[in-house]
Amino acid sequence: MKTMKIRFISFCLICFAILGCSQETVKVKGDLPAYEELISSVEKQRAAFEKEYGKAANEEDRNRIEEKASLYLLDKITHDFFDQWQGTEWDFNGTTRTPRKGKIACGYFITTVLSDAGFQIPRVKWAQQASEYYITHMTSDVKRFSNRTPEYMRDYFLKNPDGLYVAGLDNHVGFVCKSGDEVTFTHASYYDPKIGVQTESLVGDNPFAKSAYRVVGRILNREMVQKWILGEAWEE
Repeated sequence: MKTMKIRFISFCLICFAILGCSQETVKVKGDLPAYEELISSVEKQRAAFEKEYGKAANEEDRNRIEEKASLYLLDKITHDFFDQWQGTEWDFNGTTRTPRKGKIACGYFITTVLSDAGFQIPRVKWAQQASEYYITHMTSDVKRFSNRTPEYMRDYFLKNPDGLYVAGLDNHVGFVCKSGDEVTFTHASYYDPKIGVQTESLVGDNPFAKSAYRVVGRILNREMVQKWILGEAWEE
């Protein structure tokens, strides 16, 4: 009888621990700001940067503000925006603007995230173009690769500065984030339509690894960030 009582208490403690972990997981997800609040908070910060930028006394001050804004955007996009969109289903014709509601295509994922982060880009038109079109519109820091292994591409990013890149592939597009010795690929995956938006390694069973052609552009450069600060629109 005593043994059964001990087993029952142990069982209860295990259940409590499991429930505690589950509650903690829910709490973490619940801490994510609502998407509309996220967009609003980023716009408020952009307006604050714009005000500070307008008061800058010289080029050095403007450079400092641009660098600060670039780091802010990198953090918001690769954490808050990516976290919100994780698990949104993929569909070739997907155009949803609400994370995890509806479906989204790979190009629309790129342009929607950037648009919602405050970049005045032609979201729909760019999403319907070949990825090289809007990569070259956003940055001049563009490299093209043919028939390179995913390991070669990972080494390429590791040799380059930390930051955010857009990678156009044979029939796909996604974000590449390089941070220290970590390189990840975030995209709306047609390999796993039900999972959709996900972050994974460059090396593996995914469109980045399997693609024969890659065009890579490093974004959040000075010109792009300056346009964001000032709320300037891109030409179509």
